[in-house]
Amino acid sequence: MNKLLDGYCRLLDGVMALLLAVMVVLVFGNVVMRYAFNSGITVSEEVSRWMFVWLTFLGAIVAMKEHGHLGSDMLVSRLPMWGKKACLVAGHLLMLWITWLLLSGSWQQAQINWEVEAPVTGASVAIFYGAGIVFAVSAGVLLLRELWLGLSGQLSEKDLVMVRESEEAGELEALQAELARENQQAPTQGSTKP
Repeated sequence: MNKLLDGYCRLLDGVMALLLAVMVVLVFGNVVMRYAFNSGITVSEEVSRWMFVWLTFLGAIVAMKEHGHLGSDMLVSRLPMWGKKACLVAGHLLMLWITWLLLSGSWQQAQINWEVEAPVTGASVAIFYGAGIVFAVSAGVLLLRELWLGLSGQLSEKDLVMVRESEEAGELEALQAELARENQQAPTQGSTKP
């Protein structure tokens, strides 16, 4: 399952890179065309807006898989093992409920707007809401997997705290652990008996 999820996230990374490249070409090309040639790329604004929405939602999937979203671990990190597990279950159940709301709302909006045409491209406006559907399905799978790992005892105590206050806090913890290791090794290396 890990290989499948890693491959899926690599695919999403590639799609996001492609979307970003096309957005840059469309927006920059439109600016150059307007100032240099007094014309422009008509679909540039509409398509780049849709790409930005898709880029955001796809990036959120990858960040969720890598636990890249920021959160508050001030309370959870101080709890005993059973408390961390209870918080993990409660948090994942709440996130699954919110994911369900996002999925059902995006699905309804996609159905409502299926035959509505965008003003410039004439494409279905449902494309816009498809990003919410893809995110909700992907996030739901990731959340269910992590919930199962937590309930089945396959996560270590450290892995039960899935968010960090900030990147700096993680770096500080790593530096403190390294200093503690060095301090433990230093007295044994420098001690000599007379």
